[in-house]
Amino acid sequence: MDRHTDKFLTFLKAEKNYSRHTLSSYATDLREFYAFMDKISIEDADVPILRKYLAVLKDKGYSKRTVARRMASLRSFFKFLNREGDLPKNPAMLLKSPKLEKKLPIVLDESEVASLLEAPDQDLSGKRDRAILETLYSTGIRVSELVGLDIERVDFLSGVCRVYGKGAKERLCPVGDRALRSIRDYLDIRERQPHKNKKSTRALFLSHSPNDKGGRLTDRSVRRILHRYIQMTCRRENISPHTLRHSFATHLLNRGADLRSVQELLGHENLSTTQIYTHVSSQRLKEAYDKAHPRAH
Repeated sequence: MDRHTDKFLTFLKAEKNYSRHTLSSYATDLREFYAFMDKISIEDADVPILRKYLAVLKDKGYSKRTVARRMASLRSFFKFLNREGDLPKNPAMLLKSPKLEKKLPIVLDESEVASLLEAPDQDLSGKRDRAILETLYSTGIRVSELVGLDIERVDFLSGVCRVYGKGAKERLCPVGDRALRSIRDYLDIRERQPHKNKKSTRALFLSHSPNDKGGRLTDRSVRRILHRYIQMTCRRENISPHTLRHSFATHLLNRGADLRSVQELLGHENLSTTQIYTHVSSQRLKEAYDKAHPRAH
């Protein structure tokens, strides 16, 4: 790649505060585009070339979602170069991405959530797992935000926690009383245990496996924890920590929360991202109506 790409990625990191994972995705997308361009300079890129690249991606069997993401990366890249004066025009402006089917998120119903939250045991690991599940459902935070929580970021008096979301943006998330009690129960029993790794005790959730050093839990560990309890309770497929985030948002809307408030709680930059949950809520209302109303059919 060249100076244009380096300049663009530096901008995304310094000005947009994009995460390392997002920066890596952009770099990969641009690297593959440059490989396609071969000896053609970026200044010579035009709409026909971009359409040919789009056709190549389709021929390779990439999914519509992957193709759309690649196109979005190129749009951002060319828009940046045009704005910086490195290109006289933006050839990606007229490029159309494939239309994506809107997939409704998987949502647990309230009884399934209740069974899930009651599943952990009362030992150290069980108390931790209960606190993790309660916190995910109570706050709607992402699993990456959960594992990054430190103890001092939870305010037990005001019932909020401070999390760092996408783009290193900080936000306050309300935490329900049941989740706060579960966190206290876990910390109380944890304090009575000998710490293997003093440096990690700032972390809210630690690994208590006998095979490690008792450090901060990872995303993968939380996914394994949730999978185990899903298998014990509802046995549904494709359930992830994000399912509790989906359930959090949908249950709030089902009980009358307004969309803007849910957007703030989830840390979504655009309201359109949050609106998919209104489709889930509407679908459930329609199902309830069809089932209960005597003249629905």
